[in-house]
Amino acid sequence: MALTISTGFVVDDAIVMIENIARYIEEGEDPFEAALKGARQIGFTIISLTVSLVAVLIPLLFMGGVIGRLFREFAVTLATAIGVSAVLSLTLTPMMCAYLLKPMDKAKQGRFHQLSERGFDAMVAFYKRGLDWVLEHQKVTLAATLATVALTALLAVVIPKGFFPQQDTGLIVGVTEAAPDVSFARMMDRQQAVAAVVLEDPDVVSVASFIGADGTNATLNSGRLSIALKPRSDRHASAAEIIARLQPKLAEASGITVYLQAVQDLQIDSRASRTQFQYTLEDADAAELRVWAPRVLDELKKLPELTDAAGDQQTGGLQMSLTIDRDTAARLGVAPQAIDDTLYDAFGQRQISTIFSQLNLYRVILEIKPELADSPDALQLIRVRSQSGDQVPLSAFTTFSRVLAPLSITHQGQFPAVTLSFNTAPGVSLGQAVDAVHRAEARIDMPPTVRAAFQGTAQAFSDSLASEPVLILAALLVVYIVLGVLYESYIHPITILSTLPSAGVGALLALIICGSELSIIALIGIILLIGIVKKNAIMMIDFALEAERDQGMTPLEAIREACLLRFRPIMMTTLAALLGGLPLSLGQGTGAELRRPLGIAIVGGLIISQMLTLYTTPVIYLYMVRLGDRFRHRKASAALPLEPARGHQG
Repeated sequence: MALTISTGFVVDDAIVMIENIARYIEEGEDPFEAALKGARQIGFTIISLTVSLVAVLIPLLFMGGVIGRLFREFAVTLATAIGVSAVLSLTLTPMMCAYLLKPMDKAKQGRFHQLSERGFDAMVAFYKRGLDWVLEHQKVTLAATLATVALTALLAVVIPKGFFPQQDTGLIVGVTEAAPDVSFARMMDRQQAVAAVVLEDPDVVSVASFIGADGTNATLNSGRLSIALKPRSDRHASAAEIIARLQPKLAEASGITVYLQAVQDLQIDSRASRTQFQYTLEDADAAELRVWAPRVLDELKKLPELTDAAGDQQTGGLQMSLTIDRDTAARLGVAPQAIDDTLYDAFGQRQISTIFSQLNLYRVILEIKPELADSPDALQLIRVRSQSGDQVPLSAFTTFSRVLAPLSITHQGQFPAVTLSFNTAPGVSLGQAVDAVHRAEARIDMPPTVRAAFQGTAQAFSDSLASEPVLILAALLVVYIVLGVLYESYIHPITILSTLPSAGVGALLALIICGSELSIIALIGIILLIGIVKKNAIMMIDFALEAERDQGMTPLEAIREACLLRFRPIMMTTLAALLGGLPLSLGQGTGAELRRPLGIAIVGGLIISQMLTLYTTPVIYLYMVRLGDRFRHRKASAALPLEPARGHQG
């Protein structure tokens, strides 16, 4: 993403430098002198542009957690590319202009060149008329700027918020679950039936299916499906649409439940779950947890914002309990250790010997006949050797009882825990789902001993949601400090930062129109906009300050001249950055959904901010100049010494 975005950034400094030098050449200057004069005039502007843009990336370098690890290389790559381009723009670009740019005779200009120049002159004339109207109605423009700030805040509240965009990587993972008392043979039969249904879909290439307790499946009654789809160009449905198409068919399969979710490039979850987002209940009392976990799960299933709510608590497993009558066993001469050894020999698969051959070795396992192990009635056939050597039936001194027991007990922080998982309903963002879960938690009124918290992606989303305002404020503060140092002013950095609300409006509106959530990727685009959009104001203010200082212009005359003079490079740099983000916003390849919000935010923010800041920045500049003059006047008045009244001296 950084390399793609940098294509629109690294040319900005060179554009500004070349345009300024070419303007002097068109006015009749010698190319060499024009290069020296233009580079000297624009050098500070390029330094301001580069340093302020790199400053925006500084908060990304110091972000903690998963987000910081993900985007640190993004910030480093982009900052390095921008820094190198600034050095080249200040050294190589003027030298090449001095030797390569030549005055062009207007009579030799082509038809396309003349047509484009007439079109650009018409744009400048239109902008000039609008600028004059804005400067005559400054209060209206200031009110519009304040309204933009309010609209930005409103859109930031109402826009759906998410973590990472859902991708179509061409892979789908399925989690299957049968009844807790299912046998291995029955589970295998149901799993094969589900895999056959999936293979009938025309967009599915292959299915890998496995069952059995291992590192992924915690219990025998669960299984996994790895579904490979056709390439995106060869199918007419996305992974989400294929999942929606398969779910009704899989729901008809008896004796088994299937949960499907698309595989993502960025996986944060550290534990396996049936659906995508995880919500964990933790309690020191396992009995209390068994009571409250089903209640919470039932409440989550009622929420319209959630789908496929499920839990990993499985308390319906069958357990055979043997109660030993110790008095009878002692009378018959049967020791407890002999009972344990006999049961382990029958059902524990004890290795009793190893047979070595010339090519291989074979381990001898002791067990009862497999057909007898299918039923608990096999316990009636077990005999235990007594101390006298007699074979005593196990049923002579034990009683059997069948009870329910959990298939597994998961722990978190050494305490029993139950993980509830869910997917978001179509059209519902993760932020809305998280809020719905919190409201449900408040309605249930769980005891304080039951601790509930999101895990995995949902937890990272909650953490990032809390850090987003801090991240944006940190970027603004760093930029303000850098600009304040560069301009040695408290006022002008505020003028430059006043361009940001319009960029925020454009980015948020573009995300809403395109149906994208305010995700972490989109947030990175908004932070980059802080560095991009202020370029317009920097170029205007630099030339306005120079015109006031060197040519003795009034602030109104200086900012008007600066706006008209820098209109061309402002348009060129904005178009370069916009076109650099366009491939990301229009990308359709595998996994393009992850990068698309970044391009949408940049393109939308640049379009709206370009239309607004060309008019609002000069007005804000004039108001800030008046405010600065007022403060300086008050400071000077307060510094004047007061002369004592001589007639009243003692």
